[in-house]
Amino acid sequence: MAGFPCEDCENYEYDEMTQEDVCVMDLDMDEFERLMLSPRPSCPYYRVRDEYRIVRRQN
Repeated sequence: MAGFPCEDCENYEYDEMTQEDVCVMDLDMDEFERLMLSPRPSCPYYRVRDEYRIVRRQN
């Protein structure tokens, strides 16, 4: 998704079948079009990839 910091998002994963990084959000065509045409500079589904979130909960 152009213009979004996808590389840092936890919804952005490597797909072994296509051998590409892809967004794994389950968007229908209307949601995807709204996201691409949105004037907002950021993705509403963006979540920071934080590997230590679970560890912090355990402490």
